[in-house]
Amino acid sequence: MPIIDNAIYRDGVRDAHPVTLDLTFEDLRDHGGFAWIGMYRPTDEELRAVAVEFGLHPLAVEDALKGHQRPKLERFGDTLFVVLRPARYLDGPEEVEFGEVHLFIGPNFAVTIRHAESPDLGRVRKRLEKTPELLTLGPQSVLYAVLDEVVDQYLPVITGLENDIDEIEDQLFNRDPSVLRRIYELAGETMAFQRATHPLVGMLRSLEAGFAKYDVDIELQRNLRDVLDHSLKVVERADSFRAVLENALTVQSTLVMQRQNDEMRNLSETSIRQGDQVKKISGWAAILFVPTLIAAIYGMNFRYMPELEWTFGYPLALLLMLGSAVALYFVFRRRDWL
Repeated sequence: MPIIDNAIYRDGVRDAHPVTLDLTFEDLRDHGGFAWIGMYRPTDEELRAVAVEFGLHPLAVEDALKGHQRPKLERFGDTLFVVLRPARYLDGPEEVEFGEVHLFIGPNFAVTIRHAESPDLGRVRKRLEKTPELLTLGPQSVLYAVLDEVVDQYLPVITGLENDIDEIEDQLFNRDPSVLRRIYELAGETMAFQRATHPLVGMLRSLEAGFAKYDVDIELQRNLRDVLDHSLKVVERADSFRAVLENALTVQSTLVMQRQNDEMRNLSETSIRQGDQVKKISGWAAILFVPTLIAAIYGMNFRYMPELEWTFGYPLALLLMLGSAVALYFVFRRRDWL
């Protein structure tokens, strides 16, 4: 159902639990207090009924209906419109899943709208109901409680990403071929995590700047400053993860280039050895070619050939073959072919 929980709080306790929005509006007008309406992917009709009753700005209502908004904090008169991007780490697929929560915080109402399964705002409500001293501070206590829950959920994400990065460092030097893909996937998750967490710091600082103007209770100020401190730590860790992944990518590129250089050097050495073998073969072939040519000419047995019947013709042919072979041997040896 779109309406998950609907209650009216007075003096820090749940005083009414109307079954319809109309009864909520009527009770709130008649008896005061503040309403906390929790919705999950509400229909256009339901959200616009809330918008008409509480005077929500049309642009904020349109954003809440569409979803897929960046984290932001906007003030429309006496109403705050807040968009948060909670995250949780999934151990099975080892990836980060992002949600989306919208809040409308007014003088006598808090409307929370979830567009994903996380965070569990029912748990936030139960925890806040156990601290009546906070609930007596009104709708701003709901804003603090949701902010605190979202930031607390970032801590397991930090731990999960840290473990994944440690695994990458091991894979790098084990020459795992899948490490490059994993680095890019983690880099994408880290960038998405930064987009979810970075705006929180500015949002909380804006709230801090309005403490005096909007007469925020001192205890609530302390709690919101504590959330700011935690947010700063989360942002710093996320930034450090991105730097580590960039370094890992550089190391991976260096290792790939080193392997390529080794392969090229091996190929070059092999080519050089093959070239030496070819030169040796060519040299011996040339040495054997000249005697073979001479022997072939004088072995054709024609009747009228020079020196055919000469007494020294045969020794001279042998000497010519041997001399040419020796001469070619020394020529090739001098050129390092042999």
